[in-house]
Amino acid sequence: MGISLDISSSLWRCYNCTSPPQKGGLRQKFNVNFKIAGVYNYSKAQSRISICCTPEGINFEDRTSPAEIANLLNCTSWSGAGPGLMDAVTKGALEAGKPVGGFKIGKEAGEWTTTNFHPYLPSNTYLTCRFFSARKHGLVDAAVRGTSSDKTAVVALPGGIGTLDEAFEILALMQLERIGSIHPVPFLVMNYDSFYLKLLDFIDDCEGWGTVSNGEVASLWKVCNSNSEALAYLAEYYGLSSSSSTNKDENRLLSS
Repeated sequence: MGISLDISSSLWRCYNCTSPPQKGGLRQKFNVNFKIAGVYNYSKAQSRISICCTPEGINFEDRTSPAEIANLLNCTSWSGAGPGLMDAVTKGALEAGKPVGGFKIGKEAGEWTTTNFHPYLPSNTYLTCRFFSARKHGLVDAAVRGTSSDKTAVVALPGGIGTLDEAFEILALMQLERIGSIHPVPFLVMNYDSFYLKLLDFIDDCEGWGTVSNGEVASLWKVCNSNSEALAYLAEYYGLSSSSSTNKDENRLLSS
């Protein structure tokens, strides 16, 4: 969501989906016809990744693994289509030769002017949103698994207010079983250089105060300290080899 996880929406999501998003999704709720049909249709038969955002001034771009995850799940990568880590996700997936999509905010945090157009993505691969609610609905729809063969993941990179907003909304939807996915969706939090340590300490404090059940949050997401840990977790989650390729005729991932 800015998890992506999407990075100034650092929330990032990857799919290998054979079915469309569930009813009641972003299209139905906001009555919009996305001009992202090319990427959207491709994602139905592939994988998907969603990503949330990153702060400016901290160089995490070279440490993200969008290309590796896109190759592992053979997926379409969705992000906030903004600067910083969001851009690292977009470029990484493109370098891997995988399709990308995005939900762009017209005016990102720290920007002085509104920009409705992405500097290099084709206009039919992203949607420009005025509010975070539309972006979050889009990213959640992208992560839905309609069948057991669908392979999706939500990845939260280091980020700020927007990333936390997206990450905790997804967390709450998972907690309340309202995410709309028939099958569970892996949610990864990238804790580079202990970036999220204080947040994790706060959640521990909440458990101590009794406002959060012991172990509840830990059961909903996977905290990873490195790219290799994240890739190993996803490979184990979906029963894949960390070096896999897709047999498109069988719509599954095979070891290369």
